[in-house]
Amino acid sequence: MKKIILLGPPGAGKGTQADLICEVLEIPKISTGDMLRAAIASQSSLGKKVENILSSGALVSDDVIIELINDRLLADDCAIGYLFDGVPRTLGQAELFDQSNIGIDGVIQIDLPDDVIVERMSGRRFHIESGRSYHINFNPPKQEGIDDVTGEPLIQREDDLPDTVLKRLQVYHDQTHPLIDFYIAKANQQNLEYISVDGNQTVDKVFAEIKAIL
Repeated sequence: MKKIILLGPPGAGKGTQADLICEVLEIPKISTGDMLRAAIASQSSLGKKVENILSSGALVSDDVIIELINDRLLADDCAIGYLFDGVPRTLGQAELFDQSNIGIDGVIQIDLPDDVIVERMSGRRFHIESGRSYHINFNPPKQEGIDDVTGEPLIQREDDLPDTVLKRLQVYHDQTHPLIDFYIAKANQQNLEYISVDGNQTVDKVFAEIKAIL
């Protein structure tokens, strides 16, 4: 398994696991944000198209996303494999993957209950200048709300407020969760491996489960 889609809700630790998988398999991580930034920086014809779309305030269409992906997969570092993190995000994008013959041989889903995600994300606290992070339950500062090193106040990001987290989870359930059924069905019909991993464990234990099936 070296051409992988990584699925899971926000706060499930996909980014951390993606980095670990890519390091072990020596494959690149491909995300929408990275592709958009690289395309704009390149000032290629496709990059200029993306820049114009974003400058106008519009959303980048699925067709353009697929065009970016096909362009990215031509790079030498994708020769033996790649990992998609955060894409496809919708059923429409997944269907375009199929239509574009983007090779996928494995789908890994990190599963985590909503209440655990809310606890994980809403408990995070940050020191802005240093980037140091804490968690009120799992890695609390010595003094509540205060950075251990500087004594300066910690902040809770707006994205981590409980109401915001619940809204993000609703978007995930509406738009991205249907991909699970889509890829389970494909795994039953084609040479595609679908794996669900319990995300309610330590980072090391989650990765050990994933590594065992790579």
